Amino acid sequence: MKIVLYIIWTLFAAAAAAACILSLRKTKAQERRIDGWPKVQVTVTGGREGWTSGVGNTNRNRRYWPTYQFTGPQGVLYLGESEVSLVERPVPGSVLEVAYNAENPEESFEVAHPSKLLLGCLAPFFGLFALASFWFIGVFPLG
Repeated sequence: MKIVLYIIWTLFAAAAAAACILSLRKTKAQERRIDGWPKVQVTVTGGREGWTSGVGNTNRNRRYWPTYQFTGPQGVLYLGESEVSLVERPVPGSVLEVAYNAENPEESFEVAHPSKLLLGCLAPFFGLFALASFWFIGVFPLG
């Protein structure tokens, strides 16, 4: 019976590690992509409302994605929406830092990286949880 628990533990640990690695690779790829792009201060014009998914038996929470505008190199006004959600409603007129593609200024991303902080917290949590569950399987009385 313990072998089944160890197999389940191994699958969980592998899935958690794979999810962390894929998330980190995606974040690094986007960082490398926007590294050479010009940065500009944009003006928040409002925000789109939405809800968190409520996955993992958590409550759904209201989130806001700021919408913004900025003037490109040729004086053309461009609009965008941040991929970084906020708990508070964005204040129109506030400022964000955005990197935009000089060849296609309609493509822009907020320069904030909150996913790095989240990943930095989740990776040690999953590691400690995996070690604790491995220890628990060893001392769990089956019989």
